[in-house]
Amino acid sequence: MTVRVEVRSTHPTTGQSVVRGAAKLGIGGLKRCEVVRLYFLERDPGDEAVERLCRLLLADPVMDTWRVVRGEQTDATASSIASSMAGDRPLHVVEVAFRPGVTDVPARELRRGMAEIGLPDCETATGLRYELEGTLSEAELRRLAQLLLCNETVQHFALGEITVHFGHEAVAGERVEVIPLRNLDDAALLALSKERLLSLDLDEMHAIQRYYLELGRDPTDVELETLAQTWSEHCVHKTFKARIEFIHRNADGSVRSQETIDGLIHRYLRAATEAVWPEWLRSAFVDNAGVIAFDDTYDLAFKVETHNHPSALEPFGGANTGVGGVVRDVIGVSARPIATTDVLCFGPQDFPYDQLPEGILHPARIAEGVIAGIGDYGNKLGLPTVNGAILYDEGYLGNPLVFCGCAGLLPHGRHPTGAQKGDLVVVIGGRTGRDGIHGATFSSAELTHETSEIAGSAVQIGDPITEKGLIELVEAARDRGLYNAITDCGAGGFSSAIGEMGERLGVDVDLANAPLKYPGLAPWEIWISEAQERMVLAVPPEKLPALQQLADLWEVELSVLGRFTGDGELVVRFNERVVARLSMHFLHHGLPKRTLRAEYQEPAPVPPLPEASVELQFPGMDLNDVLLAMLGYPSIASKEQVVRTYDHEVRGGTIVRPFVGPALDGPADAAVLKPLGTWEHDRAFVLSNGINPMIGRVDPYAMAISAVDEAVRNAVAVGADPDHIAILDNFCWGNPTYPDRLGALVRACQGCYDAALAYRTPFISGKDSLYNEFNGKPIPGTLLISAIGIVPDMHRCVTSALKTPGDRLYLLGETRAELGGSLFNALLGEQSGMPPSMPQKPLERYRALHQAIRKGLVRACHDLSEGGLAVAIAEMCIAGRLGAALHLDALMDDVWMDAADAGALVIPLLFSESNGRLLIEVAEKDVPAFEACFTGQTLTWLGVVVEESRLSVGVKGASIIDLQVEQLVKAWKGQ
Repeated sequence: MTVRVEVRSTHPTTGQSVVRGAAKLGIGGLKRCEVVRLYFLERDPGDEAVERLCRLLLADPVMDTWRVVRGEQTDATASSIASSMAGDRPLHVVEVAFRPGVTDVPARELRRGMAEIGLPDCETATGLRYELEGTLSEAELRRLAQLLLCNETVQHFALGEITVHFGHEAVAGERVEVIPLRNLDDAALLALSKERLLSLDLDEMHAIQRYYLELGRDPTDVELETLAQTWSEHCVHKTFKARIEFIHRNADGSVRSQETIDGLIHRYLRAATEAVWPEWLRSAFVDNAGVIAFDDTYDLAFKVETHNHPSALEPFGGANTGVGGVVRDVIGVSARPIATTDVLCFGPQDFPYDQLPEGILHPARIAEGVIAGIGDYGNKLGLPTVNGAILYDEGYLGNPLVFCGCAGLLPHGRHPTGAQKGDLVVVIGGRTGRDGIHGATFSSAELTHETSEIAGSAVQIGDPITEKGLIELVEAARDRGLYNAITDCGAGGFSSAIGEMGERLGVDVDLANAPLKYPGLAPWEIWISEAQERMVLAVPPEKLPALQQLADLWEVELSVLGRFTGDGELVVRFNERVVARLSMHFLHHGLPKRTLRAEYQEPAPVPPLPEASVELQFPGMDLNDVLLAMLGYPSIASKEQVVRTYDHEVRGGTIVRPFVGPALDGPADAAVLKPLGTWEHDRAFVLSNGINPMIGRVDPYAMAISAVDEAVRNAVAVGADPDHIAILDNFCWGNPTYPDRLGALVRACQGCYDAALAYRTPFISGKDSLYNEFNGKPIPGTLLISAIGIVPDMHRCVTSALKTPGDRLYLLGETRAELGGSLFNALLGEQSGMPPSMPQKPLERYRALHQAIRKGLVRACHDLSEGGLAVAIAEMCIAGRLGAALHLDALMDDVWMDAADAGALVIPLLFSESNGRLLIEVAEKDVPAFEACFTGQTLTWLGVVVEESRLSVGVKGASIIDLQVEQLVKAWKGQ
């Protein structure tokens, strides 16, 4: 007999968001909602055991009440279940549970908990019950369930009582299909690729066809899926390795240059790193994460991944497993994860529901799920989320971007990288299920309104508790030298992890040894599943017992799948049957190199300055209102409500936090962390980022320059050494088979190369996520640059908060009329204009600033980015809760002497987003020494910090901005 336990809070609050969401959907009849937690046991352990279970595991006896129901129950009975809702008011019930085959992590933890408290083992399941009070039709109930309560990609719902599905001891199916491929024509080959979600083009299908014609047989489904995963855009980055015929045109269409580019990675990203390779760089582009030196004992690893397509389908799960995946990347270089980052791009949160394209979730629902998913994983792992950004743009409506980063610490020289002949193929961590199947190939194709139905199994389900065990197990195994190589099971699952690890040697595995979550998986599904929390190790046979002992200690499941053979073949078995046999050389080197065509046309030139005065060009404009509108702009406004859901101080090593100032609510430029166990010196490290897709709409080359500059200057602003900073690139782009999309991507890569040389900062890792389109409409080409660097003295860290009235405020760097892609233009609905350019000798400028910081001459520092000078000084006032008085005369006299109309210059002076600029607070007593640090640099004294809580900006005797700091705070916080 089954047992159903309903747990409800005596102080319910979770239903309030449902009522608000229903109102946004136009369902005004919902007055109240109560959310009830549901737990199911397949077998009844008895009254005493169930009571003990409820008191110890399922409910808080102080805050919760529970009700136990045994056996079958009708919907009519379900609708009349007693609740805290009083009276005879209309009550409707919607219940939600996971679909069969989807990992139910709470149910698994419940089962584990039952064992720990001595209860008999049985299958478990979980769900949620929504009790809805109000006048609602059945159609409204279904709409509410589909759009707000249930994600039908991974869940199902019922109006009334739901039927749940229990898992059972998992046994794989033995079916293996032979795919008749040798005699197919071109149309049939493409149809096969589409039907099986292979995401392979015709040339690639031809290469596979020729291989099997030579072998004289057709491929098995395991072999075909193996090739598709290994050759996917997600895994092999074939666009970035392609031969590109690039034509660069002038604005009038004439050809400026024409060249053949032999791979974007080789030509620009790796080439830049090789050109500037510093002695502290340990590893770049060759492992799961980039590695730099921290000190003489330890190294730092850093990786940033994207999880865009999964997050579009199932936001919580997509973001949740995005964090889990990048954490395993860091584990995969034998490092202990110590911090995470997140950068998110969503559609407008107030987008009208009735205008939402078919097949996509509302941006507000995507944002809510993604934010919750990131916090859920990082918080449960005990990792601080310390740096990030959130952008909003209609271009991300159907295709959100989710960038997840992780930094880790490892002893220098302790990461083994080579499997040896005879080593065992050992998998540790989570079990294998159908979740995540075709994730790699799914991420290599565009989204459409049918994607959620066709590729629902591509969504992975996260389990941070299991991953926590992996972290501890791998660290202990590393320190004892128990493995020769390690990698994570990410895109492509066992297929990619084992296939890549065994590329040099060859490998023989038996999938019948893989532990499964549930029955019925075919061998090809086991092989390519991207089920989470799994790592693959190459383990010498004599060290297996010691590894097993550690696995038992940390309650991590361990299985031996096979052995590295040395024969150069990939052999996959299921019991005694060979289900795949492939040449490692063909698998990893048989992919045809693509030849793609790219074109880029320069935008039409614009006047360097507005031709008319501010009053003529922007009639009736009040610059106070402009600044307040900028501070309230969704991409600029405070993200405190989001960031406070993340733990950013766990582990006790966060020096500069996401929020600074006396109220701890001002924006920080970057995060600074001190790794535990390194207290013998004052060295710390910094994490920062740069991203501005609005500039990319005007000029992708300028976007790349700006992103690199922003990431570096944010790091330098808090105290990082500009000569000890490394960067990572993450490109999110549309379909690269269109010449215009690819041409813009080429220009962005060229900008990355030029910027890396100018700043002498190497790329150490990167990731491209292409085909980010929904129904043929691409996202804005988006480049995220993440930076990791060394802070020589954590006691000299600087924040953006103003500190002391009477201090001087200086602007470092040149201001140009560069409003192309700016926040100011976005408010006006404009995109054109001159975008920000490369600053002159930026490295020398940042070295000078760093020396001033090291000498203790800088009290506050803040970079100028979106919104320019006006937003930067406003943010410093918000952070410090102090005022500032700025006078732009010196800036205008020094920089704009050739301008005929001074009024026309106010806009670029306030809102230009020229690169390489920072606002610096300096004590009056330190002015001579401070100014001496900047000989030969453009340094302009603009004003002073004032005790009065007011921001005033004047020029030529006229007041152009005059606002109370409290007005700035309210605008920034949306109050």
